[in-house]
Amino acid sequence: MKFSRIFAVLTAVAVGLPCGARANYPVYPGYQPAVQAYPAPPVNVQMAGYQQPVVTQQYAPAAAQPARVTGQLPPVGSNANIAGRQYYRPADFDRLADSGLYIGLSVGYTISVAGGITADYARQPNAWFVPGAFAQANYKTDTVLPLQMSVGAAINNDIRVDFSYTRYGGISYPDHVRSSDGMGGFIDVVATGGGITASATMLNLYYNLDSYTGYIAGGALRPYVGVGAGISTNTISDYLVYDNSFYSEVPVGTPSPAGKLTAISDIYAYHAGGTMEQLAYMLEGGVTAELEGGLKMDFFVRYSGLGKVQNSGSIVVSQTEWLGTGIGNIGGAGAEEMAPYDSVFHYTNWRESGNLSMLDAGVRLRLQF
Repeated sequence: MKFSRIFAVLTAVAVGLPCGARANYPVYPGYQPAVQAYPAPPVNVQMAGYQQPVVTQQYAPAAAQPARVTGQLPPVGSNANIAGRQYYRPADFDRLADSGLYIGLSVGYTISVAGGITADYARQPNAWFVPGAFAQANYKTDTVLPLQMSVGAAINNDIRVDFSYTRYGGISYPDHVRSSDGMGGFIDVVATGGGITASATMLNLYYNLDSYTGYIAGGALRPYVGVGAGISTNTISDYLVYDNSFYSEVPVGTPSPAGKLTAISDIYAYHAGGTMEQLAYMLEGGVTAELEGGLKMDFFVRYSGLGKVQNSGSIVVSQTEWLGTGIGNIGGAGAEEMAPYDSVFHYTNWRESGNLSMLDAGVRLRLQF
């Protein structure tokens, strides 16, 4: 009997401990047990007297479906917004983009050649003995077709850079120059030779302007501007200046002393050419058109300042001299005779030079990689 009471007390303690622990678990105000959104399927247990509980599944509410966009998308640059988004046609967008490396080849036509030749030695003593361009002499130009090769890349959709090599030809020393007559005036003399070439290597920067100007022809044309700087190698070939004037050294009517120099005629001046390296720059504006196969075509107008053209300063002068005969007075018959020799003089550091600048219009074909 005693053992039965002890066992009953221990049983009550064992059963009461879990209940007390469950009651002591903190319950927060407003707490609701979580609802399983997708409960596991119930297991059918076949037991005598057992009835399958009914489980109600609860699901989170479905999100609202976004509005469906239908119809043709608006073109590039359209301000129309559909469902809060801006749409672009990838084909049109890519067509307007500059990206990747490219090589270019251009040909132009020189509208104007500015500058000319002057004699740097014009103020030197006895300068009139050297036929040359003592007064301004404009360049002679045939058809000048500058050729250019370029290699570059686009930095982004608006900016690109390239290295270019441009060669100019078809320019020369003028056919006639104004040379001093030794008495403060100038006369026309004949010049031959003196071909001029310029080879300019530049680093160029170009910027597309359609962000300011808007699309031209529906985006098919993109206006741009460009600047460049580099080195131009300017060369002038040898040339000959001929003066067929008769220069009297003794006043007409004075006695003709025998053997004395009385006049000079038929002056030939051989001018050695030269090459100079000069700082050069260019300014360019134009429009770019898109072609198939990654080709782009630039229609441009370009101004190039190529620096100075200058010869070497070496001039060899050959002239015919006339001597008095001692007969009568100068200007009379038989008072002068041609010397049996030609006098030759060599002048050094007597340079002729002039600035050279070009205004070109042309087209450039670029292959985009």
